[in-house]
Amino acid sequence: MASANLGTVFNHPVVFGVRRLFYLVGTNETSFETTEQVPDYVTKALPYFFSLAVLEAIIAPLRGKRRIRINDGITSISAGLISLLPLIFWRGIDTSLYMIMYDMRLMSLQWDHPLTWWIAFIGVDFAYYWVHRMAHEVNLFWAAHQVHHSSEDYNFSTALRQSTFQKFFSMFFYLPMAIVGVPPSLYLVHAHFNLLFQFWVHTEIVGKLGPLEYILNTPSLHRVHHGRNRYCIDKNYGGTLIIWDLLFGTYASETDEVVYGLVHLVNTFDPIHIQLCHFKWVWSQFWEKDGLKNKLSVIFKGPSWKPGESRLGYRLDFPEVSAPQPRYDPQLPTWCGVYILLHTGLLVFGYLWLLNISEILQQVLVIAGVLYILFALSSIGWICDRRTFAPIVELLRCLFTITVYLMCRDYIHSSNDIIKVPPVAIVFELANVFFIFSAVLWSIQSYKQFFNTSKSTKTQ
Repeated sequence: MASANLGTVFNHPVVFGVRRLFYLVGTNETSFETTEQVPDYVTKALPYFFSLAVLEAIIAPLRGKRRIRINDGITSISAGLISLLPLIFWRGIDTSLYMIMYDMRLMSLQWDHPLTWWIAFIGVDFAYYWVHRMAHEVNLFWAAHQVHHSSEDYNFSTALRQSTFQKFFSMFFYLPMAIVGVPPSLYLVHAHFNLLFQFWVHTEIVGKLGPLEYILNTPSLHRVHHGRNRYCIDKNYGGTLIIWDLLFGTYASETDEVVYGLVHLVNTFDPIHIQLCHFKWVWSQFWEKDGLKNKLSVIFKGPSWKPGESRLGYRLDFPEVSAPQPRYDPQLPTWCGVYILLHTGLLVFGYLWLLNISEILQQVLVIAGVLYILFALSSIGWICDRRTFAPIVELLRCLFTITVYLMCRDYIHSSNDIIKVPPVAIVFELANVFFIFSAVLWSIQSYKQFFNTSKSTKTQ
């Protein structure tokens, strides 16, 4: 009876949701014949992500760790949302490519055999190691991946700070699995779980885990990976297992306190700039260098490469840092922090709504929706940066949103037949009231900004 009760608890949906975050799943409960049968484990994990983030925010100060900063956390969420926008246009592009290659497979592995499940687990994790390593050692790939390293904080929100472009090169690293016959359904399952496992390692509240540090990726090892101390640079690429780093010489344990962020800090909370800044730098370096060899080296060698140096550049060129280090942190009033939290939440809801109805919308409307989300996230980033033009830009955004909503109210309400929880009509009506209040708020802020600027000019 006790065993039966334990089994019931173990298989409870909530417990299963927690187990998924730590890859504690059985082969029989996560093997599927087709990709259509594979649940969207990442979307199902969103409530657990949120719950863990709240728990971390409570525990971190009690353990003497740094509090989560709203400006940095919101920027991470914004980057995560931007990374999901391509799904509106190219949903499942990586799985589709994998299936094309699977049709040319050399052999067929049985989808419901436990050995196939374990082959897929090892294959995905091994491929991820090389995806991750190349994302640090090839400048063009680093231009995408550096987004994930741009935060000077390290907490669960950092896990959400992802690149829009990384998927478009990383998916090719998994194709050898298709050739040897790993079923697409199992590739997809382990791609999900490999990603989920990496969420919980983004925290400072978990210390070292003893012998597990030589088997699994852990919070301590991944803290090293996110560090800009010299001993941290280009270490610990593993996703779930850390044994690849031990085998290929990229392992480092946590010693000195880690200082997080990029070697050359971005010093902005503008999510679009963070996504594109290194691409712009690569472009400028490409045209600056003489000769085709040097131009190609800018693209395909390491981010710190210079002419006459080794492929990855000289590690001694990196500035040595030690904790504590000052962080880019323009101070916001409390009301402003609450404001950007609420508006970011509305943008997440707007993205989910757009994702669900994108297939029945005209393409031009889908593109307009995506551009609006990008503009809104930029506006919030400018508020976090305390740009002088931020109040007027946010006022214009609020007025534009109110106008478009009133023009499209009937159509938006009709989408309630597609998305019934929560009721779309009610959410959008409440959001419209909130935008009216926001427009009044930013009208006052814009007037204050104009008045102060005029006063300062007259004084000069």
